[in-house]
This record gives sequence, C-alpha cells and structure tokens, in this order.
Amino acid sequence: MAMYKELLWIFTQLPDDYIVLDTETTGLPDENGPPDIVTLGITVVRNREIAESVEFKTRPQKHISEEAQRIHGITNEQAAEFESFDAQWNQIAEYLKDRLIVIHNASFDWPIMLDHVARYGLSMPPIQGVFCSQKAAIPWAQAMNLSCSHRGPSLDTLTKVLDVEDLRAKSGGIHGAGIDSRMAARVIDVMIRYGRMDGISTLNNDV
Repeated sequence: MAMYKELLWIFTQLPDDYIVLDTETTGLPDENGPPDIVTLGITVVRNREIAESVEFKTRPQKHISEEAQRIHGITNEQAAEFESFDAQWNQIAEYLKDRLIVIHNASFDWPIMLDHVARYGLSMPPIQGVFCSQKAAIPWAQAMNLSCSHRGPSLDTLTKVLDVEDLRAKSGGIHGAGIDSRMAARVIDVMIRYGRMDGISTLNNDV
C-alpha cells in the first residue's frame, strides 16, 4: 500500500495539530444558492492523535430534500428542533480559531460555511488556512487506479483501500458530520504515515 508514497508528500507536510471539518446539508447548491447546514462535525487532532470530536446540529432555513434525508437520516421535523447556526457560532468559531482546517470535500463544505457566516452577519475568526484532502489525494489515487471523480477520491474509497474502520457501519450506513470528520481524520493519518513510511496509524479508534 506504500506504493507511490512520493505522491503522498503533501500529506506529510501537515502539522501535528489541526481540525477536520465536515457538514451534512439540506441538499446540493441550486439556483437559490448553497444548501443549509444541518449538522457540522469537527474532529480535533493534537500531536497527531484525535483529542476531541463534536457535532453541532443546526436548524436550517431551507427544506431538507428527500435525497439528503436518505443520506444523513435527519428529517425536517427533527431539524426544526435544532438550535440556529448563529446561536452556536461562538462555540464553532472557537474550534476554528488559529487552526488549519482540513476538509475532505472543501470545495463543497467551505463555501457553505462562508455563506452561513455572511448570511447571519457573523465574523470568521483568523485561521491558518483550509486544506482539501480530497484534491490532495488525486495524484496518488490515480496512480493506484482508484475510482476518482474530478473532485478526487471519495472518503468511502479511501477508507476501504486504506483499511480504515468504516464508522458509518455502526450507524446503519447513515452519514453524519461527526462520524465523517473522524473517518477523514483517520484516513489522513494513514496517508501521512504511508508518505513517511513510518508504520501504521496511531489514531485512537473511539472518541
């Protein structure tokens, strides 16, 4: 599995401390703009170990599509009981502040985050930057002949080929922002280690 490790060099440049962010939404972007966030997951990595994982459930202003409900299992009735995004922003912002934010599908999740910040008149804290693990994995995935869209290899594909535990299996295959951020953190750790050729992941399995 360490074939083409040179193509994983970019992962070896990640710092030992960062956060991994993921969202589940009301659907896909359309003529009315970006979808709304329904859940936002953040996994905190410190010294290359998972230190904390949280999930914020946020009440959307837009209707959750049937397809999105099938993906994350949250209905419109359930989401109506969640707190609004802006009411939870101070807590979310504390996790983002001064951090490198790793997002597997950053071209989807990050514009939605910025849209919410602007829509609610909030302020984004200073951050180190955003790293898209999906785009960064494209050269290696293509060399390995993995299934790879224009965005890059999916988290499912990388989880399977890197033999990372599929946490969704414990929830009946349902996607969750918290679950997916933890899975992405584990995938990234394995890719770092393959790039450095220094053995197997040490990220703890349960947080």
